[in-house]
Amino acid sequence: MTQILIIDDEKPTLQMLKLYLEVCGHEVLTADNESTGIAVFSTHLPPIVLTDIKMPGKDGFAVLRKIKSLAPETRVIVITGHGDRDLARQAIDLDACAFFNKPLDTEALEKEIKKIEASMKPTP
Repeated sequence: MTQILIIDDEKPTLQMLKLYLEVCGHEVLTADNESTGIAVFSTHLPPIVLTDIKMPGKDGFAVLRKIKSLAPETRVIVITGHGDRDLARQAIDLDACAFFNKPLDTEALEKEIKKIEASMKPTP
């Protein structure tokens, strides 16, 4: 069971993702803003983080930078309701492993998470 942190200021999105990922067998942590998200991340160091880009205060790019500075091996998936190619390119340039637009395709998200999990497992 992989621990995943979701950071999103939209509570319905946060709850929907939490429920979906728990049904898929993951342990899910949540935060509804950047500062809480960084605090939860620093405490638990989950290997996968999903973060929204557009949030009040500091945006998801600030979250991505901070997480990568604390634990470069963490896989960060960026989600946004304001997606465009420039945002996606910027996220990938900052070492995000994936970029998804809202509304999320949960099956595609779970497929990406399974791919990440497979790459994290040591090969014998």
